Amino acid sequence: QVQLVESGGGSVQAGGSLRLSCAASEYTNSRTYIGWFRQAPGKEREGVAVINSLSAGTAYADSVKGRFTISEDNAKNTVFLQMSNLKPEDTAMYYCAAAPVGTGFALVPALYFHWGQGTQVTVSS
Repeated sequence: QVQLVESGGGSVQAGGSLRLSCAASEYTNSRTYIGWFRQAPGKEREGVAVINSLSAGTAYADSVKGRFTISEDNAKNTVFLQMSNLKPEDTAMYYCAAAPVGTGFALVPALYFHWGQGTQVTVSS
């Protein structure tokens, strides 16, 4: 069973930075891809970034390219999302999720079978 626990959310002003962490269970084929998703009130869940735990390959949504960086510390089974130059429109609940080997880098929530509980990010103008 894949387990995921997010932390690091909070409130910041526009232009600020936050680093989210996703503590994952030991690697298995079921969690080859770890993605970050977000959902704002009244909006659909959207993909933000994804990393392949084996190749370290990454992909990003256009809205965060150049501002967010996803990385993984394999020794600690932890995936990070470094968020810089935050904007009010980045305000959302952020979730990490796991997808199995072969999923690819598509940031589609339906492809991810294991989810954390989420951590809130609020950016004020």
